[in-house]
Amino acid sequence: MKIGGLEKLSLLDYPGNLSAIIFTTGCNFRCHFCYNPMLVWPSTESGGIEYRNKGFSPIAEEDLFLFLKSRQGKLDGVVITGGEPTMHADLPQFIQKIRELGYKIKLDSNGTNPEMLKRVIAEKLVDYLAMDLKAPFAKYEAVVGVPVDCQKLRESVKIVMESGLPYEFRTTVTPGLLNKDDFSEMGQIIQGADVWYLQKFKSDTDLVDPLLQGKRSFTDQEMEEMAALGGQFVKLCQLR
Repeated sequence: MKIGGLEKLSLLDYPGNLSAIIFTTGCNFRCHFCYNPMLVWPSTESGGIEYRNKGFSPIAEEDLFLFLKSRQGKLDGVVITGGEPTMHADLPQFIQKIRELGYKIKLDSNGTNPEMLKRVIAEKLVDYLAMDLKAPFAKYEAVVGVPVDCQKLRESVKIVMESGLPYEFRTTVTPGLLNKDDFSEMGQIIQGADVWYLQKFKSDTDLVDPLLQGKRSFTDQEMEEMAALGGQFVKLCQLR
């Protein structure tokens, strides 16, 4: 597994659990608002851009497992995020090694690899799922910056919702890319889901699209209005 960074302690990313966060490298999306460009861009595509160090540094798998062994009994779980973890063919084997240390696993995904999601669920390798819902399908390519197979996204939504596991959907709400009118269409995609979190756009850091850096985010009131719209389609829609 190619590991681009490790956050040794999080109180928020895995609901109800103390966790470490493992950041895998590489992503098949180029979301304009993404604030982890150092994980997204392969070195051959970065154009020589030097991003500010946000605490990310590559870590060897051997060193990662030494750390996890040292935290047994102190941490409850591990969050595997990215980048996009499901791009990596060795993801199931990687998760199994972590589970053997007694950790619960939360997996974050953009939903583009439903076959991998089905596999890790069937093999009982994950305990919690989080899937990004980037936009209404008609806007997806404009938001993520690459062509998208929306049928795969639909399949992943169904897999997540029927998994029998705790799960969440989440959307980063970026002015100029999404607006209040989009939330009815997005809500229909995940109709009946348990949880949908809306996240404010952050512009005070390096982004995949540097033209968005320094741009305003939606106000708290605007975000609450969008959450209210989303709440018409799911059991719980709230701000994170």
